[in-house]
Amino acid sequence: MSDNGNQIGSVSLSHGEILRYSRHLLMPEVGLEGQEKLKQSSVLIVGTGGLGSPVAMYLAAAGVGKIGLVDYDVVDFTNLQRQIVHGTHSIGERKVASARERLLDINPDIEVVTYDEPFTSENALRIAEAYDVIIDGTDNFPTRYLINDVSVFTGKPNVYGSIFRFEGQVSVFWAEQGPCYRCIFPEPPPPGLVPSCAEGGVFGVLPGTIGTLQATETIKILLGIGEPMIGTLLLYDALDLRFDRVKLKKNPQCKVCSPEAEVTELIDYEAFCGVPSHDHEEGRLDSEWEIEPRELASKLKSGDRVHLIDVREPHELAISALPEAQVIPLGSLAAKMHTLDSADEIVLFCKSGTRSARALELLAGAGFRKLKNLRGGINAWARDVDPKLPVY
Repeated sequence: MSDNGNQIGSVSLSHGEILRYSRHLLMPEVGLEGQEKLKQSSVLIVGTGGLGSPVAMYLAAAGVGKIGLVDYDVVDFTNLQRQIVHGTHSIGERKVASARERLLDINPDIEVVTYDEPFTSENALRIAEAYDVIIDGTDNFPTRYLINDVSVFTGKPNVYGSIFRFEGQVSVFWAEQGPCYRCIFPEPPPPGLVPSCAEGGVFGVLPGTIGTLQATETIKILLGIGEPMIGTLLLYDALDLRFDRVKLKKNPQCKVCSPEAEVTELIDYEAFCGVPSHDHEEGRLDSEWEIEPRELASKLKSGDRVHLIDVREPHELAISALPEAQVIPLGSLAAKMHTLDSADEIVLFCKSGTRSARALELLAGAGFRKLKNLRGGINAWARDVDPKLPVY
């Protein structure tokens, strides 16, 4: 024992650290040796949003010595309902900077490295090289498949989490010991089939539950204790407070982790998934198919005949609505398409333009041509035309 603390090998805990982690040290599964393992360990968290927030905070509090944070977004007011690593004072700041400040406030004895850049095929292997575990805190399929392939190629465990509305999933994908993500989901869903949290919403406390479970699995892996969820997918339903476990098997024909793997290097994951690797709310249409809010307002004011169609869900009308619009939720549009007149000039809108862009593609595929998507949706209308309406 030195004056500064207890030392085993090349890693030591100061007196202050021994006091900080005393509740860990009392547990034989952790103890002094385990706490020193955590201090030697490094974890990369991809995403500092809903899932990344509780994961990062609990790993920092637990004493994981090096935490890497990857994100390239800024803190937005709408994040604060669930992304608890950030605060009101952080609005407009880079997310990685905001998160780093909070983690070092929780535990100044750790190292926090930030990567204020997208996690891409070009930089992923370089960034991941310095870390023991990769944690998936993302909100999109391209990055999720990228994280999986990086995990397989580097032999590192991938602690997976996913959330939507009231439901969440957790697993550990570690190809050296069990299945990888692609063993279970070899192909991404068709573009537009699975709405994002920005479109469908997310229960504010849900990422806390799932993120805390991801942090638990990470610490178990780092300490070598318990049974990590390798080969098991945990399903959580917050409405019924129900957990279900599904056993997963390795796919002997997996394109990435099998002996005869077809994918042996990182690919273009946005092209593979057919969607961008971000959760920003925006349509994906050429400008010729879009109309600006002020232009639409001018048409309506001048008496032009325009058929407005709101493709949002009925409960969203209580937040904001355009009284002239016909409400046809996106999921009902195909069944009600026969009621529309293709000779009409139709303007579709939703909250932000994403769902209405899909609605436009559906109608265009059925032969409608006089179509426009309200760029930015009713939120843009509220900002540019009618400030009495709230933005949500």
